[in-house]
Amino acid sequence: MSIPVAADRPAVLEFEEVDFVRNGRTILSGVDFTVRAGEHWALIGPNGAGKSTILSICGAAAHPTRGSAAVLGRRLGAVDLRELRHSIGHVNPRHPLRSPLTVFEVVLTGATGSNDLVPRWTPPPATVARAEDLITRLGLDPIREALWPNLSQGERGRALIARALLPDPDLLLLDEPTTGLDVAAREHFLRTVDQLHDTHRDLATVLVTHHLEELPVSTTHAMLIGDGRLLTSGPADQVLTTANISDCFDYPIEISRHDGRWQARASSE
Repeated sequence: MSIPVAADRPAVLEFEEVDFVRNGRTILSGVDFTVRAGEHWALIGPNGAGKSTILSICGAAAHPTRGSAAVLGRRLGAVDLRELRHSIGHVNPRHPLRSPLTVFEVVLTGATGSNDLVPRWTPPPATVARAEDLITRLGLDPIREALWPNLSQGERGRALIARALLPDPDLLLLDEPTTGLDVAAREHFLRTVDQLHDTHRDLATVLVTHHLEELPVSTTHAMLIGDGRLLTSGPADQVLTTANISDCFDYPIEISRHDGRWQARASSE
């Protein structure tokens, strides 16, 4: 699957010389990149590289210490964050839900951005109709009334995509979305992401992962992070190379691609 993206499409994310410092420790330093509408980015790097911090800024959950970050054309620090977050979908497999909500109810929480249903809140008919449509599109009809604690990780992942898409966001963040999935569930989930990219041509996505095998075919761009710095970024085929990945992880790793999917293994040299 190949989704061409025009360079003149509007910028969804713009980082300019972004630094992030926490408790006197520099987490990010001089990070620059631009994500445009319709692009599907992979954010890759070892543990502690700064991926989660970048995703937090992308989701308007954190501000740069120095530099500038604009999300959906609005600069952080000069915008109503609550309103901005409504235009950002977030899929986190560690979604902190403990209540026994049904799949349908979980999807509806995407309208309010809450973990549980808001007391005395009645979703408008248009919201209910969109939730029903997303449930159908993502193949969740058979488990529509299933309770969250009884779902598999794969079922939860698809439900969280539906939840994230409910407000019709312009940006979708996927934070290690295949965590805890077996091989079959992972492949089903990645096909779902590919289908999503095919049907939502203007949606921009950023997917965080440690594993190249977990990248969907529809990935268009990639960035490699190491020690809080952006090592390289650009079209996925140019970034996800043996030399670049080996440098990023400081270990000889051989990269190959078959049928649109990447594979990584220790180099024999």
